[in-house]
Amino acid sequence: MINQTSINEFLTLAGQYPMLDVRSPGEYAQAHIPGAHSLPLFSDEERKVVGTAYKQQGREVAIKMGLDYFGVKMRAMVEAVEAIVMAHGAPGNKCVLVHCWRGGMRSAGVAWLLDLYGFKVHVLTGGYKAFRNRMLEEFAWPVALQVLGGYTGSGKTEVLHELANSGQRIIDLEGLAGHRGSAFGGIGNAPQPSQEMFENKLGMVLYEVATGDGPIWIEDESRRIGTVNIPNAFWDGMQQSPVCFLEVPFEERLNYITETYGLLDKEQLIAAIQRIQKRLGTLNAKNAIAHLQASEHKEAFRILLTYYDKYYAQDIENRSKVLPSMNRIACDAVSKDNSKQLTKEKITT
Repeated sequence: MINQTSINEFLTLAGQYPMLDVRSPGEYAQAHIPGAHSLPLFSDEERKVVGTAYKQQGREVAIKMGLDYFGVKMRAMVEAVEAIVMAHGAPGNKCVLVHCWRGGMRSAGVAWLLDLYGFKVHVLTGGYKAFRNRMLEEFAWPVALQVLGGYTGSGKTEVLHELANSGQRIIDLEGLAGHRGSAFGGIGNAPQPSQEMFENKLGMVLYEVATGDGPIWIEDESRRIGTVNIPNAFWDGMQQSPVCFLEVPFEERLNYITETYGLLDKEQLIAAIQRIQKRLGTLNAKNAIAHLQASEHKEAFRILLTYYDKYYAQDIENRSKVLPSMNRIACDAVSKDNSKQLTKEKITT
């Protein structure tokens, strides 16, 4: 059985059944629905050939060429879907969700094959394009955010995750971006997602946490996290949301930064300092690099932390005119247990 399914119903069903993205590998690699399995009907080259034929020779010629590619893959595709359904943990249901770019011939062809074999198939009306439009809508809808601020090295990410463990709604922007936010935030990490994929991941989290009581906790960030940017509408909402600012002593933060970043590759740390040399100042950059080369990590990070504190203080001062409120929370040390301070203060938006 084949069902044409709206984007809202498709997202609801995605929590129960496997999603199959039948676009080409290149399209999938660029960005996809989080959690979707790649099941390409055509390779990148085959897609190019069929698309060119469609434009230059017409629909029927393109379909015949597509069938030449599709025919030899049918058995392998069915077996791949069986394995996906089995791994999903509900083999008896034999229900799958299928989409291509616009809900056109590619998803129709795969849906026909899977239906013929006995699967119940839900095809996304409008395809991936409908999903993208739905995700972009998420950024424009007002949500009650509570921003978790604090100078570099305050352990904000750990506190954020502890809030989640206590039942609070959170969004981990750095986790979604695959980057810790500073010039050093990408060291040791896997490559970041594309801008489009980052937006997809953020949109899905917004969709998932939309229902619930209380604010959504989010870490204070720059607009740019590594190579990706926070969408404008969502960024504007962050800038106008109340801030809880963790005030952790400088030396405590310095010790935390030294323990955390001191384990990273020295050459990559030096390269990161060189990238921000203009903002850091030539002398500061030179001294920080010299300390690292002498394995005096703490003194190198002391220079860097002083710079980041000054930079963040200026940002907070500039934003103070639009901030609805800022609650300063005194903390003795860097600790995930500082989350208890937040609930003790009963911070609300």
